[in-house]
Amino acid sequence: MVSIVFGLATAIFFASSGLMSSRAVKVIGSWASVGWTMLVGLVLVLPFVIAAGVPNAVTGNVGWLAVAGLGNVAGLVLVGYAFRVGKVGVVAPIAATEGAISAVIAALLGESIAPIIAFLLAVIVMGIVIAAIAPDPAPLAHERTVPAVLLATGGAVAFGVSLYATGRLSGDLPIAWVLLPPRVVGVVAVTIPLALMRRLRLTRSTVPLVIGMGIAEVAGFTCFAIGAQYQVAVTSVLASQFAPIAAVMAYVLFRERLGRLQITGVAILVVAVSALALAS
Repeated sequence: MVSIVFGLATAIFFASSGLMSSRAVKVIGSWASVGWTMLVGLVLVLPFVIAAGVPNAVTGNVGWLAVAGLGNVAGLVLVGYAFRVGKVGVVAPIAATEGAISAVIAALLGESIAPIIAFLLAVIVMGIVIAAIAPDPAPLAHERTVPAVLLATGGAVAFGVSLYATGRLSGDLPIAWVLLPPRVVGVVAVTIPLALMRRLRLTRSTVPLVIGMGIAEVAGFTCFAIGAQYQVAVTSVLASQFAPIAAVMAYVLFRERLGRLQITGVAILVVAVSALALAS
């Protein structure tokens, strides 16, 4: 029951973050959106990091901490650009393949991969291709589906790298320290440089969006970490459902419509990612 509750909570937080990002990036841009989100997240996480103290395992995991931070920030920037030129219903399911990317990385680094997992990874690729080439019955202004798919795929790869590194860290460090790297990297590499260049844009309409994104990102990863302590597979499957939740919410809130072939590609992605989480 704990895994179900926290898995669903993870999906809702990630879906909410994606929806807010899709609005914010159109106004202030992807870089500024990430910069503000990471600053809000750092403010939230830092008190818990200080309370936890410095674990002895930090020294031996500096490399993985850096990879986790850089991968997460790069993923947010790329997916942010994807939201600027594509629909939430297409971008979010592709971003949700980060777990599959993490499985591929594990296989490339020597972990054995079962035939069923290899098959599901191929199905996921097929779903991405279908979503990319499918005709759009109601395109948005300035929408470019193929670049959106390519950017979302790059974001999923970056997220997958970060997820793999986070998995390596989660057994050695407290949750607060696992959440810290992306926020530190984001503030140091994005927020501060943009502020110095006077390019850290923010408008009145985007203030609640970036605050909400920062809270949702931290809350989502925290819920996932708690749920995964009980049942990783159940938590992962439910967390990956942020993609259809985001697509439905985008239809209700923004009237974003997908064509039948686009829905088919998205459905293939959601089913394959869910099956992969159960099979892993």
